[in-house]
Amino acid sequence: MQFTKILTSPGLPVLKSLICATLALAFCVPAWAQGKGDDVLLEMQQAFKRGDKKKLTTLLPQARGHALEPWAAYWELKARLGEASAQEVQDFLTRYAGTYQEDRLRNDWLLLLGQRRDWANFAAEYPNYRMGDDREVRCYALLVEHLKNPVLDARLSDEVRKNWYAQRDADDGCTAAADRLVGSQNLTPMDVWRKARLATEANRPRAARDAVQIVAPQAVGMVTDLNANPANFLSHKYLAVRTVRKEIITLALIKLATSDVDAAIEQLNSKWALQLTAEERNWVWGVIGKQAATRLSDAATGYYANVTRDTDLNDEMLAWKVRAALRQGQWKTVLATTRAMGEEGRADPTWVYWRARALLAGVPVAERVLLEPGPAATPADAASATPTATPLVTPSSRHRGELQEARQLLESIASVHGFYQKLAMEELGQRITAPSRPAVLTAAEKDAARQNAGLARALYAVRIGLRPDGVREWNYSTNLHTKGGMSDRDLLAAADLACQNEVWDRCINTSERTRSFIDLEQRFPMPFRDAVVKRSREINLDPAYVYGLIRQESRFIMDARSHVGASGLMQVMPATARWTAKKIGMASFTPDQINDRDTNIAIGTGYLKLVLDDFGGSMPLAAAAYNAGPGRPRNWRNGPTMEAAIWAENVPFNETRDYVKKVLANTTSYAAILTGQPQSLKTRLGMVGPRDAGLAQAENRDLP
Repeated sequence: MQFTKILTSPGLPVLKSLICATLALAFCVPAWAQGKGDDVLLEMQQAFKRGDKKKLTTLLPQARGHALEPWAAYWELKARLGEASAQEVQDFLTRYAGTYQEDRLRNDWLLLLGQRRDWANFAAEYPNYRMGDDREVRCYALLVEHLKNPVLDARLSDEVRKNWYAQRDADDGCTAAADRLVGSQNLTPMDVWRKARLATEANRPRAARDAVQIVAPQAVGMVTDLNANPANFLSHKYLAVRTVRKEIITLALIKLATSDVDAAIEQLNSKWALQLTAEERNWVWGVIGKQAATRLSDAATGYYANVTRDTDLNDEMLAWKVRAALRQGQWKTVLATTRAMGEEGRADPTWVYWRARALLAGVPVAERVLLEPGPAATPADAASATPTATPLVTPSSRHRGELQEARQLLESIASVHGFYQKLAMEELGQRITAPSRPAVLTAAEKDAARQNAGLARALYAVRIGLRPDGVREWNYSTNLHTKGGMSDRDLLAAADLACQNEVWDRCINTSERTRSFIDLEQRFPMPFRDAVVKRSREINLDPAYVYGLIRQESRFIMDARSHVGASGLMQVMPATARWTAKKIGMASFTPDQINDRDTNIAIGTGYLKLVLDDFGGSMPLAAAAYNAGPGRPRNWRNGPTMEAAIWAENVPFNETRDYVKKVLANTTSYAAILTGQPQSLKTRLGMVGPRDAGLAQAENRDLP
């Protein structure tokens, strides 16, 4: 794309002056020259992806003076960082001081220094590191801190443990820090074995081997064997008499459970249960329960019942125990399990909401009072609240305590933004309305955003086709350049800048970060409003539902393309597009039209309507079908009839579970904006259960 085209794009009247004035670089030259420079940048990015060091070095002089020169220089030096001198690195950091690229290279350099065990230079450079979001770098820093003062330090060991457990793949930094801390008794061998368990369950054999290497190097070969074939490994073992042997057997049972729950149960009950410790048995049963719960098996709650102490399980296992209990209506289990979670799990709005619901479920209906709007409610919220009912019986002192605790939990998360936050509002008797917009941005606030060099470079990168790089620089500029990120007013101004330049994903994501106020219309923009609303109403679709889905699918990026090949605003797969085009009578459709705005909207809405009709108008089921294909939600709906919120929380795929909740939450917000009327997320969710066999219309098995 040529720079001249960028400067004349609709909605971008300020971009040329913004970049020239802000960056104050030599790129403010005739448009034809800058356009040629854009081509060089695009060529360099491709060379960087290929690891073509020679090409990068050859092209770098041509990128000097370009607005995105810091990117060009970063790619060139990063590609050969392992061979570069410390002076070259320092020269780069000095030349591009204050930029994202400076701190990005510092991150890479710190990792290299850590791998080289060059602690002196690491310690000298680390205080300059602004991003602070790389767990491996942080583990190296904690290791250096420990080496300087090798005493027992609970704070340091807790942070290393947390970062190490969060690393899915094998890494040097956290593994090295853990190794050292185990040697100094800051971490225990049990901490290491738990890391090996997590890695084994996640099918990360190298990470499991690295952990075992720390506490039992003689057993590393057995870890390789059990990962290759856990059933065969267990069949040739008969005793688990030593600590190492017990832990290895535990790993083998975990690995077996991930692929064959019944075989793992058979092994555990017939041979190993009496030989393992209670903690080891509980962990294995936790894995078995989780695996069954992800398969929506009614047996999951029974497997979890074998766990004698919930605190032996991690929060992920406990989360699936809660989900399984919700499906079975076991509210006492929901309450006990959410209380057993760690601090982070207990604070998650998902489990705050269900803990509150479990408390309310323990109060007899005759004593139950609908919760009144809490003190945090706005006047608009209170005006739209559901009338408070009078209890049939005065609640007992115990039930008053449960009602009070439930109310406090709900009030702690209630908000117009977020799935469970919205549901919490409704439990408090409030409906979803658009809150008052924050004070209008001042000219000075808007100017500050326009003059932010990082934001300017990010917008430029996005416009010439370097979207991933632009997104990274934008996120750094808003979230990480200064400690704690931008203030709420600065975030609002940055989001406004992105909106004005029609970079909708950064508009939305930046606006979502404000804490003291919410600009709902900025968080939920409606590009192409005439086209979307007109098409939706033509085929009897709720425009709010369509917008809620597009926002989650593509963030309104016209040329968005997923890793599986879905394209455009509504992320339609090529085969689905061809099938739908035929169904809706679009005879002239060709695959190259898929990114055309109106064509994409027509096909996407057409398919969504067909799916929605096939699932009897259920928005949660249709959203799941749009994301994962119709076959899976047809299976997932089988079982007891339940609230759709419970059904959605039990969707086995993490991506689809998150997708369904966000699409429905988005839809409710868009409906509040479009109609100006109070809305109910609960009403949109409804109930989910098996398909009514008496329906006259058969399932549309042709749906792709």
